[in-house]
Amino acid sequence: MSTAGGPERPAESGAEQYAPPPAPDAVQSLGAALGGAAQRLGIDPASGASTGHVVWRAMGGWRGVLESVLPSAAFLVIYTLRPEPLWLSLVVSVGLAAVFSVIRLLQRSPAASALGGLVAVAVAAGLALWTGRGQDNFVPGFFTNAAYGTVLLVSALVGWALIGLAAGFLMGDVRGWRQEPRKRRAFSWLTIAWAALFFARLAVQLPLYFSGNVQALGTLKLVMGLPLFAPMVALTWLVVRALYPAGRDAEAVEEPSDPAS
Repeated sequence: MSTAGGPERPAESGAEQYAPPPAPDAVQSLGAALGGAAQRLGIDPASGASTGHVVWRAMGGWRGVLESVLPSAAFLVIYTLRPEPLWLSLVVSVGLAAVFSVIRLLQRSPAASALGGLVAVAVAAGLALWTGRGQDNFVPGFFTNAAYGTVLLVSALVGWALIGLAAGFLMGDVRGWRQEPRKRRAFSWLTIAWAALFFARLAVQLPLYFSGNVQALGTLKLVMGLPLFAPMVALTWLVVRALYPAGRDAEAVEEPSDPAS
């Protein structure tokens, strides 16, 4: 169509009038989810905090330690002293988890974090009550360890180590770490180490489960919980900080964008 005194202009097609939004970046989304989870645990390589401070925050401080240890310890102690009736040790364990959840809710903690531990303890106790076997209180933990270990191991084997995705997102390097052999190797082995932790729990605890040794099973669950989790967090923190030195980060920020300035 032409206008008086003007050149003819082609009509705009529908494709030119509307450009669909870009598809969501799965890698960026996964990195954001993992990085956000790490930040909620207090693991942020950009924070410059000390290793001890990061590990303590990742465990949740005194509250996190108590919430993680007390319900299982109470079940173990009461079951050892009085295995029958089974419901007694289970009720005390669930009751402690419920008290911690109520305290969190009263302090306006997010509902998911407040109720997550309670749900896990309640499901485990319900299964043990249903079967009448104390060792079944540990079954949900087996599935959790198997799932975490498998996902971590597969991610490392396919070249998209989950630890690398989380650290890369936090450091603004979601994909770049895969292009550097040193970082790629470090994150792959670090992710495999985390997977090994979960599989080690299964390897040690499953024989005790099948033999019905509830006391040894409960003791090793506690020993292989926070006491192994804390060193792994420290190792992860130290590796990430070594790969992304704070001084180098600061130099990159201070470096002028215009070479002529």
